[in-house]
Amino acid sequence: MGNKLIDLQGISKSYGKHMVLDDLNLYIRENEFLTLLGPSGCGKTTTLRIIGGFEKPDKGRVVFDGQDITNLPPNKRHLNTVFQKYALFTHLTIAENIAFGLKIKNKPKAYIDDKIKYALKLVNLDGFENRMADSLSGGQQQRIAIARAIVNEPKVLLLDEPLGALDLKLRQDMQYELIRLKNELGITFVFVTHDQEEALTMSDTIVVMNQGYIQQVGTPEKIYNEPENAFVADFIGDSNIIPGTMIEDELVEFLNAKFKCVDKGFGNNTPVDVVIRPEDVELVAPEKGIIQGTVTHLIFKGVHYEMEVMANGFEWLVQSTKMWPVGTKVGIKVDPFNIQIMNKPESEDEEAVGVDE
Repeated sequence: MGNKLIDLQGISKSYGKHMVLDDLNLYIRENEFLTLLGPSGCGKTTTLRIIGGFEKPDKGRVVFDGQDITNLPPNKRHLNTVFQKYALFTHLTIAENIAFGLKIKNKPKAYIDDKIKYALKLVNLDGFENRMADSLSGGQQQRIAIARAIVNEPKVLLLDEPLGALDLKLRQDMQYELIRLKNELGITFVFVTHDQEEALTMSDTIVVMNQGYIQQVGTPEKIYNEPENAFVADFIGDSNIIPGTMIEDELVEFLNAKFKCVDKGFGNNTPVDVVIRPEDVELVAPEKGIIQGTVTHLIFKGVHYEMEVMANGFEWLVQSTKMWPVGTKVGIKVDPFNIQIMNKPESEDEEAVGVDE
């Protein structure tokens, strides 16, 4: 990926007494697909609006390509925004909708016509020039909104939950479209979503946010496999999060049983949080498990079965391609590599960071 393109430095923003962003620092590289991910109210849309120039930070600077643009209005920035509400002009044709920004810039007609054709081709809507916007389906309107942003040749495309209103199949199609567009156009994408799967599918980099703070920045694999705290582990996919005690290096105790793990450096007899993904819980015959339990729920999910197992007073979530019927007595094993150890939050303030609103 390229050089640093956008640099948010010490951004804080409050509405009245409500602090939305607290000293946020983040940079976005050229040609990166970066996703701001988090629950509603975590500050991700505010961050996007500050990059776009629709909001001003109370403190901090927005630097774009080495230039301070904190006080520039949106139309003077080399970026375009696609909102969840597509905001197409329903009384205009598709061509007029797409050309809107170019006409404001007084581009010649032949140039505009070429651009419209190119943009419609990019979003797989060739030949739609003369249709009216309100005759299109939601997915088609969304693609027109993206085409309208692309023709302005922005360096950065800001996308605020743009797929939120689409049904699942269409959303998945649009995810592939967006990845393809990014690769073809070489534009930097900054994408806001609360949908973990969407973030994991599309991003080069994910920024997990909660309550105005960045919890973790990393690749989808890193965020999923090595979450830095219980909030991230819980927000990205399902997890079993169990309080435990690190007895010594590579040995942790939880639910009154000792498990080998690979983590070191937590000291002796330290309280920790233990995170185990449901696909990493191994169900075996009772006598072969480290602890024993009973299957209490079972759902077939297509690729795998999802089960709940009550063992040592904890309800384990388990995903397996093998089915264990409800009522079966089972043993539980976990490979030491699949046990993640997290520090417990030290203070109430840190604790708050790990709580979903």
